[in-house]
Amino acid sequence: MKSQRRYITNSGMLMQLKALADAMYRGHHVLDMFRCRTLIQVSNPFPPLKRFCKIVDASGKDKASHLELHRTLEILETAVDHMAEFVVLLGGCDRMSRRPYDTYLYIDNFMFGRHTEKQRLLNFLLEYNPPGVQPAVLPIIGALGVGKKTLVAHVCADERVQSQFSSILHLNEDVNEMNWEEFYKSVAQMNEGSKVVTISRLRKSEKLGTVKPMFLNNHSDEELSYLFKTLAFGSANPKDHPRLVQIAEEISMQMQFIGTLAAANATADALRGNLDVNFWLGRLKMCITLTEKNFSLYGQNPKLLPEQGRRIDITSIAFSPTAQLHVIPCTNFSSASKVTMKNLPRVRFRELLLDLSIRPKDEFNLVTWESRLPPYTSFVHFVLNCAQDMPEDAPFLGRKRQGIPS
Repeated sequence: MKSQRRYITNSGMLMQLKALADAMYRGHHVLDMFRCRTLIQVSNPFPPLKRFCKIVDASGKDKASHLELHRTLEILETAVDHMAEFVVLLGGCDRMSRRPYDTYLYIDNFMFGRHTEKQRLLNFLLEYNPPGVQPAVLPIIGALGVGKKTLVAHVCADERVQSQFSSILHLNEDVNEMNWEEFYKSVAQMNEGSKVVTISRLRKSEKLGTVKPMFLNNHSDEELSYLFKTLAFGSANPKDHPRLVQIAEEISMQMQFIGTLAAANATADALRGNLDVNFWLGRLKMCITLTEKNFSLYGQNPKLLPEQGRRIDITSIAFSPTAQLHVIPCTNFSSASKVTMKNLPRVRFRELLLDLSIRPKDEFNLVTWESRLPPYTSFVHFVLNCAQDMPEDAPFLGRKRQGIPS
């Protein structure tokens, strides 16, 4: 997209760009669903999601698909309305320098989306601060794993930011009111023009800001679907694998329930290494079972559970489990607990999907994803063997386990 190679400072243009990108991903998603109607039906013992149930009239035509297609066309038409003016204004924006990292799409080695957020953060950092003014503070607030650190690291690597500041410090500390005041005073004594960016999962951190906070939401279902399918096929041509295309569409539908960037990357990474129909069907069954099991336990979207400190039942990844397997979000543990956890075996999620026999018999650490982008965040969670009884609907917070101090 041409606009992604320009520095856009106008907030109205950024809003229009976001609407256009959302419409583009929705268009990709609907077209993929529409194409799948002509492919071989994948055997699926589970009922389809209500959102994708078909409405067939007496003549056999698929009304739901056509209605969805027409709605998407209307959204696209609205998005491109007044684009002539947008393109003219875009021509007046400075060009970004072209580097291999920015220009070429290295599968699972690029920052996906977030163009509007990147531009806003860049604008904040490059905005002129008059002499004598206290350092500006921008809070970035978002859920676990949405890419807050990656966004900041990506923008701070921009050559304009690098040339604007003599030094860029990344501090990884929990902030309370007392140490925040001390820290902010020390920043105010530094060179004029200093800026501060805070990242947090907590809404209350917005009070630290001197400017309007940036709320980083999860990627839309359509964005995650586009990313997942692009990564799952890699260099392979989807047209050469029509049955896999339909299975990929089914798995991408499940991403709305287990959909995080880490989950999309990890699942696609495993599928890309084995373009076998039965293997992909097995992973689809696993995703559906995982979703249905956690829905029955908690009555809500499974991807919300980590933020609530609840266990996630992943027993479905073992087709012949001897005991239930539950993931405990890493955010539930104190520093002392995490030190103890380092002594446990580590298993990568991708390797577990490819070979279930590598699963340790006892408790272990599950590395769901290791980001290939700065700051190279690893998502490591504790997996509990539930041979010992614990209430199914109870959060793990506050519970004591042998070897895992609270």
